[in-house]
Amino acid sequence: MSQQKSTTAPRKHHSSLRRFFRTLGPGLITGASDDDPSGIGTYSQAGAQLGYGIGWTMLFTFPLMAAIQEISARIGRVTGHGIAGNLARYGPRPLLGLMVLLLAIANTINIAADLAAMADATALLVGGSVVVFVAIYGVGSVIAEIFLSYKRYVAILKWATLSLFTYVAVLCVVNVPWSKALAGALVPQVTWSGTFFTTLVAILGTTISPYLFFWQASGEAEDQRIAPHKHPLKDSPREAPKEFRRIRADTLAGMALSNAIALAIIIATAATLHDHGITHIETSAQAAQALKPVAGDLAQSIFALGIVGTGLLAIPVLAGATAYAIGESRNWPVGLARRPKRAKAFNAVLALSVIVAIVLNFSPMNPISALYWAAVINGIVAVPIMVVMMIMSARPAVMGDFVVNGPLRFLGWLSTAAMALCVVAMTATFVL
Repeated sequence: MSQQKSTTAPRKHHSSLRRFFRTLGPGLITGASDDDPSGIGTYSQAGAQLGYGIGWTMLFTFPLMAAIQEISARIGRVTGHGIAGNLARYGPRPLLGLMVLLLAIANTINIAADLAAMADATALLVGGSVVVFVAIYGVGSVIAEIFLSYKRYVAILKWATLSLFTYVAVLCVVNVPWSKALAGALVPQVTWSGTFFTTLVAILGTTISPYLFFWQASGEAEDQRIAPHKHPLKDSPREAPKEFRRIRADTLAGMALSNAIALAIIIATAATLHDHGITHIETSAQAAQALKPVAGDLAQSIFALGIVGTGLLAIPVLAGATAYAIGESRNWPVGLARRPKRAKAFNAVLALSVIVAIVLNFSPMNPISALYWAAVINGIVAVPIMVVMMIMSARPAVMGDFVVNGPLRFLGWLSTAAMALCVVAMTATFVL
């Protein structure tokens, strides 16, 4: 009897884990895609420049990031439309056009930089032509996103989140002074300088990024649309308690994973690069290369492998967010679950976004040098988008009986205010 209990208990445990993993979706993918190669570059630069003292931003941003992402998800699930779709119905068209334009530009630069970082990382691992790798990753991502079935593709993206744990593995092969690392994570350290606040805005622009809002809201709307038994919560309030619990668990899991990995990257680069006087890193691939003389071949290989894995996860999210935003703003049929012929314009935007990103890698414009400032622009653009989201989420005309209030609303406005204050502080350091 005791033997039977000992064998059934692990099975029940694994079954519960599988059920929980199946409930995760847009929130997990959103959080994991936040640690894309360009984000890794930003976190690596922060760790190399500022050391452990910038680690506290990951704990500080977690509740703010989780709140604004949950609000995004609620907007999509309650209304059955994404951010752009709701703004097209209830907001001024010029504002919608400007937001979508800035989002598309920032996302395309992000994709270009991600492709470059993935290609460089692959060349570090196996050698070969960076140009060829850029084309392979870009074209392959487009083909998979358009032609794979939605359920299969989402499952692939969910499993791809495991690639983030390569950065936890890096911590196991480098020498980390954990007392300094913990102090940097737990005790806020602020330096009044343009470098500090620009880096802070870049971090916030990477962790609390507009494309994440658009993707998660549209992802919730998409999941609802393809499920025969699901309806927008405005029309089916009985579903709300269960769905809100799922959204919260999904979002918290995704954002916790995102920030934990970002903190691991900051600590790893602080312990290896900053502590050895290497303070200027522009890209994630440079960070991987710089690890070799300091931490050895294994650390470099693990770091580079993670860049490729996270890029394969992030490019579909970036391109998809652009396609959802433009498609919803134009009232086109949108969705990865639609057959390609039934969403031609949506898929054309998705493909064009990646194609332009590929071309940028062969143009005089260097997307890598533009990347850091793209993160800063993301931080600046995020402020008006977050204000619009907070206003929409409080309007009964948009949300029906499910307006966002209480602690979640407070955290949403706090997140918006924190982003705005950082942008103001950054501007002030350059003016004064």
